[in-house]
Amino acid sequence: MQNRDRAKPRPAAMRILPSATTVLAICCGLTSIKFALDDRPHIALALIGAAAVLDGIDGGIARALDAQSRMGAEIDSLADAVNFGVAPALVVYVTLLPTSPVGWIFALLYAVCIVLRLARFNALLDDDTKPAYTRQYFTGMPAPCGAVGVIGPLAAMLQFGHGWWTAPWFVCLWFAANAALLVSRVPTLALKSVSMPPNAAPILLIAIAAAAAALLLFPYVLVLLIIAGYLLIIPFTIRSQRWVAARPETWNDKPGQRRQARREIRRTQQPNRRSMSRLGLRKPPRR
Repeated sequence: MQNRDRAKPRPAAMRILPSATTVLAICCGLTSIKFALDDRPHIALALIGAAAVLDGIDGGIARALDAQSRMGAEIDSLADAVNFGVAPALVVYVTLLPTSPVGWIFALLYAVCIVLRLARFNALLDDDTKPAYTRQYFTGMPAPCGAVGVIGPLAAMLQFGHGWWTAPWFVCLWFAANAALLVSRVPTLALKSVSMPPNAAPILLIAIAAAAAALLLFPYVLVLLIIAGYLLIIPFTIRSQRWVAARPETWNDKPGQRRQARREIRRTQQPNRRSMSRLGLRKPPRR
């Protein structure tokens, strides 16, 4: 009886819910362009944020309902191109670069790099030859992070008014920098690889509550802090990826096991360093 209930197919409305969520995200992304054209950039940014939230939950809905499909994956990829490529590029261009003769070139550059980044991501999903640890790192900046990054000058304008951050030369350079990070080979951390110890749950809940309060009171400052924090994490991610790549014995370990191994290595190396310093010896340079 239980097996018969488990094999019972889900209603069609439940199976299309993930794709419907993705389509709703596309509607939010495209509507953000309309509000930017109406000179209401604060609503445009809110709609891009809503599109990002919907994009983040549609995959979880599909897995929870066991409604994953090839068509849903294709729609999700197209939605990312619209919501994180076309929409942010047009919103920033219409608001900050309407009179710049070269602004449209950099907006196009960013949108094209988003498409190239998504194409590379989809191609790497089918590559089973890479070690397991590579699944814990993105190659280049993910498309949602690119969208958050590229709207930085607009968020600064809405919070602080006009300044050097809204100058056409800076916005164009900002477009180019984000485009370069999108198609680069720089490893960036995947959130799915971040593990939290059970005793850190209260701290995580406090951080979520603080972020929710900041989102309501200072949304543009929060965007700028997220951008700054993400850029500061990149050097540590590069170091972490290089550490793992140089130690094949840790490739199949979980992030928590890897951190423990790193602590053990530091613990064993610390006495050696102290003894060398007492004897006046120096560590030989790397070749």
